[in-house]
Order: sequence, then C-alpha cells, then structure tokens
Amino acid sequence: MLDLAGTRLILASASPIRRMLLENAGLVVEVRPANIDEGAIRAELAEGAEPVGPGEVARALAVAKAAAVSSAQDDRRALVIGADQLLADDGVIFEKPGGADAVRASLRRLRGRTHQLFSAVAVARAGGTEWSHVGRADLTMRAFDDDWLERYIAVADEDVWGSVGGYQLEGLGVHLFEAIDGDYFTVLGLPLVALLAALRRLGGEGP
Repeated sequence: MLDLAGTRLILASASPIRRMLLENAGLVVEVRPANIDEGAIRAELAEGAEPVGPGEVARALAVAKAAAVSSAQDDRRALVIGADQLLADDGVIFEKPGGADAVRASLRRLRGRTHQLFSAVAVARAGGTEWSHVGRADLTMRAFDDDWLERYIAVADEDVWGSVGGYQLEGLGVHLFEAIDGDYFTVLGLPLVALLAALRRLGGEGP
C-alpha cells in the first residue's frame, strides 16, 4: 500500500469510477470536485497560433482542475489529483451526450470505426502543478445495425448519457467493441499506473 507519510490526498473530480480506482488501490482520498469553466479553457486553447490536439486539451483541463482545488486548500502539503477524459474521432472531440437521442447519434457515427480516448491526470500542490500525464487508448467499435443499437439504448443505464461516446466500458458498453488497444485504467478515465508512480515520488514510497 502506498505510504504518503500523512499527506492528504484530494480528488478534484466527482467521478465515482475514479474514486473507486483510487480506493481499490488502497488510497484514502477526499473528494472535492473542481469548479472551472471548461468551455473558456477550450476556447482559449482554440485561439492559439498552433492547433492543440485532444490529448493536450484534456491535459489542460486536468491541470486546471487540480490547480483550482489545490489553491483553495489551507494545507499546502496536500496533493490534489485532477483528471479529464476526451473522446476524439478523426479529430472531432465528442461531448457528453446528455440524452438517448444524442447517444444514438454518437454511436451511429462511431460504429465500425476506431476512435481515441485521451485520459489526462495532473497532481498539484500549493496551487502549482507537480506532474501531469496523458494516456491514450484506441477503441474499435463493432459495425452493429440499428436494431441492435436500439436494444442497447433500451437497456443501458441512464448513466451513459453523461459518458462521452454514450458508453461505459465497465458495464454493458463492452458489448459495443471488437478491439481495444490501450491501458484499461486509461479507458476508465484515470491512468492509474502512471499516477501511482508519480505519487510515490511526490509523497512517499510504497511496495
């Protein structure tokens, strides 16, 4: 188990999956979701002279979340974890669907194709970024027909409405795919192996 020598660990995300992954790894975390203007950050990146890829957009959002929560802490030794995940297909970044119709439209576009998930994580202390990382996974979706798609939408939990792409791989969404190339934790939204290595360096040593 990771020994952080009394250092508080804060997760700047409301994601139950990210919290579960950290707790399953033996970490004790406080949850304090970040309140940032993601749209403004994306717009600022888009206005730059050089194009910014989806991986770097995800990194910028993760860094901003960690820094925002870290800056608000009285405990300057606390380590704050920020995370963000983006789905991209042929350079187009997908938003969270928000409803069954949007899930249907997303999956119709993605079926039979390979898309990318970019999962970024950052660690901040005293308002400053100590470390950041972006993981990538390539996911190939089956070329299912509309009848199968309607059956999926009928039985899928409404939680998928808040998941980019309209699926959760840890649930029924696994039936959508024929191939996955990438780290499982990255697919779930938190590159855990890289994060644990960073926490060992920043806060303590584990086995």
